[in-house]
Amino acid sequence: MIDDPLDTWAPQVLRDYALIADGERGALCGPHGDLAWMCAPRWHDDAVFSVLVGGAGCYAVTPAERHVWGGYYEQGTLIWRNRWVTTSTVIECRDALAMPADPHRAVVLRRIEAQDGPARVRVALDVRAGFGTQAMTSLRHDADGRWTARSGDLWLRWSGAPTAVRAESDGLVVDLELAPHERRDLVLEISDTPLPAPVDSEDAWRRTAEAWADAVPSLEATTAPADARQSYAVLRGLTSHGGGMVAAATMSLPERAERGRNYDYRYVWIRDQCYAGLAVAADGPHALLQSATSFVSGALLADGTHLRPAYTIDGGRVPDETRLDLSGYPGAAAVRGNWVNSQFQLDAPGEALQLFAAAARYDLLDRDVVAAAGVALDTIEERWREPDAGIWELDDDWWTHSRLACVAGLRSAATVGAFGDPQRMTRLADEILGETSRRCLNARGYWQRSPGNSSVDAALLLPPVRGALPAEDPRTLATLQQVRDTLLVDGYVYRYDIDGAELGTEEGAFLLCGFVLSLAEWHQGRREDAVRAFERNRSVSGPPGLLSEEFDVTQRQLRGNLPQAFVHALLLETAATLDRDGTARRGHGAHACGG
Repeated sequence: MIDDPLDTWAPQVLRDYALIADGERGALCGPHGDLAWMCAPRWHDDAVFSVLVGGAGCYAVTPAERHVWGGYYEQGTLIWRNRWVTTSTVIECRDALAMPADPHRAVVLRRIEAQDGPARVRVALDVRAGFGTQAMTSLRHDADGRWTARSGDLWLRWSGAPTAVRAESDGLVVDLELAPHERRDLVLEISDTPLPAPVDSEDAWRRTAEAWADAVPSLEATTAPADARQSYAVLRGLTSHGGGMVAAATMSLPERAERGRNYDYRYVWIRDQCYAGLAVAADGPHALLQSATSFVSGALLADGTHLRPAYTIDGGRVPDETRLDLSGYPGAAAVRGNWVNSQFQLDAPGEALQLFAAAARYDLLDRDVVAAAGVALDTIEERWREPDAGIWELDDDWWTHSRLACVAGLRSAATVGAFGDPQRMTRLADEILGETSRRCLNARGYWQRSPGNSSVDAALLLPPVRGALPAEDPRTLATLQQVRDTLLVDGYVYRYDIDGAELGTEEGAFLLCGFVLSLAEWHQGRREDAVRAFERNRSVSGPPGLLSEEFDVTQRQLRGNLPQAFVHALLLETAATLDRDGTARRGHGAHACGG
């Protein structure tokens, strides 16, 4: 046995991690070539690599010499290339999860390439199921040089490292020497069923590249095609074969150190799924629009007016939150599951109607979607007067945003003849808007968060863009100005005032809200301001170009789970929207509004 570094590697700042994903699961790769986080076989299963949150288990390909790091995605894919410049050569490691994906078997592809001179790398593998609690057992070395093992209930096979030896951690370690321009393929298979025939690496790389080329559209008619394509690739990588898109690839990454705001986002939020579908629809009838429509309609038909805010990717119940016996990412405890099952979020059926209306514009309706639209309408009609948890999943209140999201959804649905009586929808929208105006309009003319909370919420900028109110409506204008005056700092937008605390002391700026501000400025015909907000917020990522939920403006660091799907969705939507005619948008999305 020899020493290995796996148990000593510290987590990195979030901006340095790249994501490889295939729709069924994903892995975060750090700057030292360390896969520090991965759940298998699927998103909501236990982690097999969990050093990111204080567990055990990692898979690393690291130069043996001193080196500096960089990297890049192959355009429009989640095929990642770590690139290290050492004291004597340049080394790249091409990483991907093989596609098309098998829900039962994860296939991690790693190709090490010596670019212009001999290279030395150390490879270390330690698969630990159960968030690091279950070491590799039954380790065998077959005649073809492949390693097989078990970790808990999982079957493992590792190809490409026949000379590896056992390490003190019970993992495997090998030092590789590559000649100039030589490459070495490593293939790791992790499955919850007995493994089929071994993967052929050349075929797997070819099929994976082809799958990404087929999955991601060109998005050339957007303001920032490269970033738009990368965001689409992120959304595709987070979307399973059944259409469910997880909110993020990770869990327990803190929004603020030691504040208790660290959550498990490896589940499908209906709101986030709608945002992704609407973002895709802003450019065209691409595949992810159909995926989102299918998953959301299925959830509505399954649960009716008791639609849950979130589901597992196969439509199951999200497990309740529990704390794991791990040290966690620095500044936070490690938690799994989510308390979202106990919540009702009224904005979700409103967002669903907006999504279905967008699908209708591309003639993507079927009987299930039409039926689901009826369920969403019934849900709003039956429950709009109830308090709900709102977009930010807080204590139940009569949240203004939830009502306005429903107004936007109803007005959108009223334009689709297949969804039923448009007059019924318009009357209901007018009734909700009228009551919301009576209860939630601040004396200064802007929408306040709820009847008892006089502050503004940046989320309130989105419903007018979606058609709840015209751009020139005084309430729209006053709300936009209030957000600018009270929630905007150095070009970044905070969600809302937290008990009078100085902005930035309780949480970071919300990148979702930054892109929403851009859309709101565009809605007013203020193209320069819209572009300024867009550029400010898309620029905060690290080398991989991934965005998390929050941005610490003072320390210039990403905070929260990574990558955050709805942030990439709004980046994509904004990029598509800003490329449209830049003349005044007043009247865009306007409807005859009551209230």
